Amino acid sequence: MALINVNPTRMEMTRLKKRLATSIRGHKLLKDKRDDLMKKFLDLVRKNKELREQVEKEISDIYGGFVVASAVMSPQMLEEALMLPKQSIDLEVGERNVMSVTVPSFEFIASEKSDSDIYSYGFVSTSGELDDSVAAVKNVLPHLLELAQIEKSAQMIAEEIERTRRRVNALEYVQIPDLQETIKYIKMKLDENERGNLARLMKIKDMMVEQAMEAKRQNSTNTYSS
Repeated sequence: MALINVNPTRMEMTRLKKRLATSIRGHKLLKDKRDDLMKKFLDLVRKNKELREQVEKEISDIYGGFVVASAVMSPQMLEEALMLPKQSIDLEVGERNVMSVTVPSFEFIASEKSDSDIYSYGFVSTSGELDDSVAAVKNVLPHLLELAQIEKSAQMIAEEIERTRRRVNALEYVQIPDLQETIKYIKMKLDENERGNLARLMKIKDMMVEQAMEAKRQNSTNTYSS
């Protein structure tokens, strides 16, 4: 804790008390925000874990399908079948607000009109495993996009949690104690000055009483002499 460099006056103490009240209120709001962000972050982490496991399984199945297709088809036929893709995808990137954190929002729009439009080859010279793998690739794309969105959102929320935590700690362990210590110091100085003023007033009063009594004695003496 350190004292803030201010003049020990009642005006400064009033100003610091208002600042302290604002800091305490801000500290509470930031703690609430940090706790809410933590809940949202943990929800995203759980969802990310589930979706990642699902995507990894789907990709593993796709890879297995391509391995089988490459075993039953010649490398040249497989290359020719996948050489010219028929499908195109437009990716739209937006933003959304999650607990005052701006996170990305991804959405893609595929150009195919029907499920059969995803195949860029005929079915005569290809295997069923290749067809299944291509269809699985189409189905896994939305999950991959959602996984990227969740992971990026979780990263940005984690960074916001860390920033909020630092601000909470700065208020809790630095600013609020410094304000409280400075207010306590100013109050002590004001009380000390008040006691000093009171002592001076009492001393002046005693001097005035003594002077009045001395003047009264002198008047009594002069009257007796007369």
